[in-house]
Amino acid sequence: MYSDDTSVAVLDKHDPSTGEDAHGAAFPAATLHFHEKITANNKEFMGIHPVVSLTSHRQNLATLIATALHSLPDASSASYGPSSTIIVRAGSGWVQKRKPDFVSVTRGPGMRSCLATGIDTAKGLAVGWQVPVVGVNHMQAHALTPRLVSAMALNSSALAEPAFPFLSLLVSGGHSLLLHSLGLTNHVVLATTSDIAIGDALDKIARSVLSTEVIQQSDEIMYGRLLEHFAFPGGEEEHTYAAPATRKEELARKGTRWGWAIGAPLAGTRSGSKSNSMEYSFSGLESAVKRVVENPGAVLGNDERKDLAREAMRIAFEHLASRVVLALDKLRTEHINSDIGLGTLVVSGGVASNKYLKTILRSFLDIRGFSHVRLLFPPPSLCTDNAAMIAWAGLEMFEAGWESKLDMTELRKWSLDPSAEDGGILGVGSWKKLGVNQ
Repeated sequence: MYSDDTSVAVLDKHDPSTGEDAHGAAFPAATLHFHEKITANNKEFMGIHPVVSLTSHRQNLATLIATALHSLPDASSASYGPSSTIIVRAGSGWVQKRKPDFVSVTRGPGMRSCLATGIDTAKGLAVGWQVPVVGVNHMQAHALTPRLVSAMALNSSALAEPAFPFLSLLVSGGHSLLLHSLGLTNHVVLATTSDIAIGDALDKIARSVLSTEVIQQSDEIMYGRLLEHFAFPGGEEEHTYAAPATRKEELARKGTRWGWAIGAPLAGTRSGSKSNSMEYSFSGLESAVKRVVENPGAVLGNDERKDLAREAMRIAFEHLASRVVLALDKLRTEHINSDIGLGTLVVSGGVASNKYLKTILRSFLDIRGFSHVRLLFPPPSLCTDNAAMIAWAGLEMFEAGWESKLDMTELRKWSLDPSAEDGGILGVGSWKKLGVNQ
């Protein structure tokens, strides 16, 4: 819970070789016993309002936890006792449940007041149950989500997939990050945004392109998702897309039947040097779309608005793909004969639920000579912020021997890269090795 989503999960990891289901399939390596999320209703503000989001956390977090406790696995009679069980009210009586081994909570990056609500609650549970607490970087959790998905699959291995190293493209309302994920706490930043995140840009583009009527008639409060549904009401079957075969073709403006054309981000800089820079930029695209909509005398009908929505997403997603290809080319040249994880690209974060992004990335990589690169997108329910990914990331950190100190506080900014000014995941302080008093 770093912004407007309040979410609680109960995740259990076990040895998949210890049992089989009725059909003879091995149990998965991880079981999600409980997972619920409540999103603050910010529709009135057409974006995340800090006070509304904080109030939603305070109203809903305790109730979700109380409900989740009933989904904890039952304690075996042999393990009854305060060191390994907790007592949960059930109707007019009580039941013994297995005590969690630790508590995971989002520590950052995000809105400090929202983060503090979750952290203080997690600390209280950890102290009350006398178990460790693990403060999680929620962008690290996005990168690890496919490993959670693999662990929850039937016949899964005890070793999560994909194995390190791999590439990660993390795209959300607050971040646009291309990473070389070398290890659990080592994610080297290859490209990031120089202005606004892609999710923020898509939300703003949606508010420009979509008519007031479309917005008011929808219950959707995620405007980027509403933009996709408006552009492609028939779903993926309407994705008529051919990826540009060359860099020149990619950067060229594409005319439309309406007379306007929008250029690729960073393509029109005076020297042209920015067109190959390892950075993302989406504010110019958002402004260009706004100019089309607000052009004096322009009256956009539904078909033109739909074309504008499609074009804006195409340009944004090709911009993401272009830096992936630049990074792959560079890494392949520098490490010709070494295994540096160029075979898998994890795509996660709220924008990863957009199916048009998947279409464009796959086509773009294929035509540029990277058809061997496997794309891993979590299911849409695990792309947006959720407690299951926080639980899993905490579990991976816990298994690596890390827990957070009780003096842990929230972090508005928190890098993933060890070479960053803050030292990355382990550089921010309030970490300790499990079982060490310090």
